[in-house]
Amino acid sequence: MRHEPRQDSRGILDPGRLRRQVRFRRRLPAPALRPYVEHYWLVDWALTEPFDQHVVPHPAVNVVFQAQAGGPEIGQVAGVGIELFTVTLHGTGRASGIQFRPGGFRPFWRRPVRELTGLRRPLAQVGPPVEGEHCAGTDDERCRRLDDLLTAWGPVPDPVAAEATALVEEIRVDRSILRVDDFARRHAVSTRRLQRLFLDHVGVSPKWVIRRYRLQEAIEQAAVGPVDWSRVAADLGYADQAHLVREFTAVAGVSPAAYARSLAGPGGG
Repeated sequence: MRHEPRQDSRGILDPGRLRRQVRFRRRLPAPALRPYVEHYWLVDWALTEPFDQHVVPHPAVNVVFQAQAGGPEIGQVAGVGIELFTVTLHGTGRASGIQFRPGGFRPFWRRPVRELTGLRRPLAQVGPPVEGEHCAGTDDERCRRLDDLLTAWGPVPDPVAAEATALVEEIRVDRSILRVDDFARRHAVSTRRLQRLFLDHVGVSPKWVIRRYRLQEAIEQAAVGPVDWSRVAADLGYADQAHLVREFTAVAGVSPAAYARSLAGPGGG
């Protein structure tokens, strides 16, 4: 189990611009919650003009609290996002979020996680009653309130959910995993069981998870510099360069070359 939150920017399009526009940081939850929660994320902003941020979602559920200056705090549960997520920030505000580990929300939700995929629902419809403000105070105070919320929710340990979490983590870190049937054989399970496990506990199929993590790697490589896209396509398991370009464009909204140019241009990166 990690003792520090992830430092990568995987999934965040143009992370340099994000950090110039807002205060963004990650914090770990209380130790007892770490089997379920990847990290908390905190964002504060004071903008003179609207700012659009684009994110290629991870296979993870998020609980998000957002408070715009002068308005009420809103809490939502965001299921795994299938498409590019865009948020427009303006004025002054704060957000406090919980990114669950893939499979980590099932012990709280106790229902098939696929029921939330692609949806955002008020937290009051999904979780326990919410007390207090989760966007107010210092970072430590905000994180303690998130700890208290999840502890009160009372996750029920689920060995199958833990299995799903471990399988997704393996896909995330092992870039040689490219095919569902090969992955199923590696773990001596049927492809059908793997499909059911992922849909019920992660919210998306194992093929979707593999493709999403490999695509996020391609996005990271686009930000590094000149890229041999035919080589990247082969390394990440795409049929050819055209297949990678189509999927990249469909998910990120721009082609790999256009994204790389946007980072290299004035104010990019």
